Amino acid sequence: MSVTDYRHVSILWASPEHAQELADLHAGLFEAPWDAAAFTKLLGHPGSTALLARVGAPPRLAGFVLGQLAADEAEILTLGVSKDHQRHGIGSRLVEALGRAAKKAEARRLFLEVAEDSVPAVALYKRLGFHEIGRRKAYYVRSGHPACDALNLALEL
Repeated sequence: MSVTDYRHVSILWASPEHAQELADLHAGLFEAPWDAAAFTKLLGHPGSTALLARVGAPPRLAGFVLGQLAADEAEILTLGVSKDHQRHGIGSRLVEALGRAAKKAEARRLFLEVAEDSVPAVALYKRLGFHEIGRRKAYYVRSGHPACDALNLALEL
């Protein structure tokens, strides 16, 4: 078993050709995963910006971020890092790279929505400078769990 060197993470542009790979990773992370058709549609949208992270040799998908740009605003639609690569800075690198791309495209703010009970994700976003601008009460309804608020967060670019 080789040890992954997280100093060497490749952040690359994602395209519709990556849809199945992203859908497979998304399915392992979310209760209501998006399928390859949904990713293909989103990745093909002219306002979409998507990045993926690869690690190791040979390079393996470790994470991705998918966002959309509209006028002077950008939004993170989804972010995922495979469970075996979490807590190594990949999520931070992906969000920061998307933020740079959005700023270059003249976006002034980056928005996202996250489940309040997703403690690691909320901590990541707060560490990156996002602040709460709103909340949707009982927005996330999951089987076997009480409804959870969605936090609306923003980052000034």
